Amino acid sequence: MNGRVLSAHSQPTAHVHGILLNDYNIVQAIATRRKQSMDNFQIYEFTPLRLTIDRIGPFQTEQEEISFTDNNGESCNFFMLHSKNGRGKTTILELFPALVGMTGFTKIQDLAAAHNRRVDSPFNLESLDHGPGRAQLDFRIHYSDNGHERVAVLSLLAGKLAVEENLSQWDEEALSKVRAQQWHCFGFCRDEAETWSTIGLHDKWISNFISGIDAATGEKIGGFEESMLDWPTVIYFSAYRNIVQVNPDQHRAIIPPIDWNYAPSYSFGTETGDWRDSLDNLLVWLKWLDDGRFDRALKLVNERVFADTITAIKDVRKDPHEVEIVRNGNVHRLDSLSNGEKSLVQLFVRIGAYMTRNTILVIDEPEAHLHEDRQQRLLTQLKKMAQEQFPGLTIILATHSSKMMATFALEREEDNLRKGCNLFDTVDVKANFPRPKERIFSRPEER
Repeated sequence: MNGRVLSAHSQPTAHVHGILLNDYNIVQAIATRRKQSMDNFQIYEFTPLRLTIDRIGPFQTEQEEISFTDNNGESCNFFMLHSKNGRGKTTILELFPALVGMTGFTKIQDLAAAHNRRVDSPFNLESLDHGPGRAQLDFRIHYSDNGHERVAVLSLLAGKLAVEENLSQWDEEALSKVRAQQWHCFGFCRDEAETWSTIGLHDKWISNFISGIDAATGEKIGGFEESMLDWPTVIYFSAYRNIVQVNPDQHRAIIPPIDWNYAPSYSFGTETGDWRDSLDNLLVWLKWLDDGRFDRALKLVNERVFADTITAIKDVRKDPHEVEIVRNGNVHRLDSLSNGEKSLVQLFVRIGAYMTRNTILVIDEPEAHLHEDRQQRLLTQLKKMAQEQFPGLTIILATHSSKMMATFALEREEDNLRKGCNLFDTVDVKANFPRPKERIFSRPEER
């Protein structure tokens, strides 16, 4: 739509303007904007509206659309995906960090290089890097620019697309339902010759937004769950969140963790054994900063993970640098915790250290390695976080757990929670969770 503000007299267009990556003038202009101050640009809300998937994973036969809004067109700040294995939950979650993570780049080569990937696999997702797969993820952005408040829809696109193609249109009527006045598109598309092009750089709003993300990348986040930085980020946790022993041959220097400070997306899974990748290093670094974050991290994690137990995180030691876990008066390493405890510590430490004022938290199988009582407690804690951070924190979970679905209580109204759910399953699952009027389904025949 070329970034136009829609009025009653303007006609929405389906076009998305793009350029080839070797368009030197536009890239140079964006590089110049990167140096400009973004102090007058403030984001109040960055929340997901809709994900459209075509020929990715199990979504092969027809284009699939997942709505993250309630019946009033409001973005849900707590959303559950529930199904059996193989129905596409992980596929949906992985697209969030992949698509949001490209927002700091104008060239596909730079995206690949930033993540140490081959230029023919910039997303590290087979479905987007090769073949016919493509996706579109839409967000609602409430922002202020030079004191003027606006609401826009931002569509992020990637995969096998024509430069002027969308998977889902936002005309004037659709925008009005989410109280937006503008539609902007950005992404990387791949043609029949496997040549990548950039979508949206002719749109001044897009070029300014991408430049702002680029300029903010590496900036201090600050605080622990108390950041004042309002640029959006996605924090993705795979189903594998194990803490492993740090390689004993490595020198444990006091050094920033990998991807420290702001980035538009983070992905966390099982640790590699490398010191910079470890949770030990992150906590040692927070302790060394000596700005209150370490003490707050210990307080919150001990309350959320170890309350009413004989275990707690005590401190960090200097030789060797590592976290001290105390259990029954005995000191242990982090990797000596149970699998469930390690998963929870990973979640709460990294969430607090990396979240901004506009964060989308995406967790695959939060119930992994947890007893049913722990599952219920975790979901209750995540609900509380979403309520306290409303509307700045959106939580999206994919689960197999009936206990988590029951604790989610989709039918119950709760302050500062807009709940949504998508069931990709059969009648058996739906019978266990009867559909209330506000439940959101992706397929028209299920509405």
